[in-house]
Amino acid sequence: MSKTAFNDDELLRYSRHILLPQIDVDGQLALANASVLIVGLGGLGAPAAQYLAAAGVGKLVLADHDHVELSNLQRQVIHHQQTIGLLKVESAARAIQLLNSHVEVQQIPHVLEEPELSELVASVDVVLDCTDNFLTRKAINQACVQHKKPLVSGAAIRLEGQITTFDFRNPESPCYACLYDVTGGEGETCAQSGVLSPLVGVIGAIQAVEAIKLIAGFGEPLTGRIQLYDAFQGKWRELKLKRDSHCAVCASR
Repeated sequence: MSKTAFNDDELLRYSRHILLPQIDVDGQLALANASVLIVGLGGLGAPAAQYLAAAGVGKLVLADHDHVELSNLQRQVIHHQQTIGLLKVESAARAIQLLNSHVEVQQIPHVLEEPELSELVASVDVVLDCTDNFLTRKAINQACVQHKKPLVSGAAIRLEGQITTFDFRNPESPCYACLYDVTGGEGETCAQSGVLSPLVGVIGAIQAVEAIKLIAGFGEPLTGRIQLYDAFQGKWRELKLKRDSHCAVCASR
């Protein structure tokens, strides 16, 4: 059942959003009635999940098969010392419920594979790729193309981050395979190369911003654009992305 109004406590909780003409009550209701799939509850997924919960997204579907480890706490701010050893989805769900009990949380504590991945993507409004696994990224992209669901993709390693949005409701949107060769192998991971702690927070928070814009229907999503952040130099760059008419994944759209 869709939410049609807020009570006084909710109006107070979301008052700073409601004051924004780009969101107002209608946009906040859209958030309350929305669902977001977050794949990966690590450095990117941690801030993204927290901000989406705080913003009042009605349902968060959290997917991650890993457990919380001590080395995660340097950057994965949704977890803490008392949740070391727990599944990341359970640790994140606990933190979200403490932050905003109005948010429904669904936990997926295993690797997402077909057909479950496709079914989950079809059931939500927006997907956030917060993984560091190239094979998983390819599978998420494929499912989002298939079901025409917006995909917000973030990545961060060492002192460099990148963020873009693929909105498959737009026939001109490129996909992840237009940007990267989907026949390639695994890339580097933070465990191999390291990563600056707040860098993942910057990228993950922007992923949440993009999701909110897509749900509430305001602003210009990063569709057809990729932003690159160099933390060492403190510089942002933006590159244009075009759909590959011969893309192995999305050319048939």
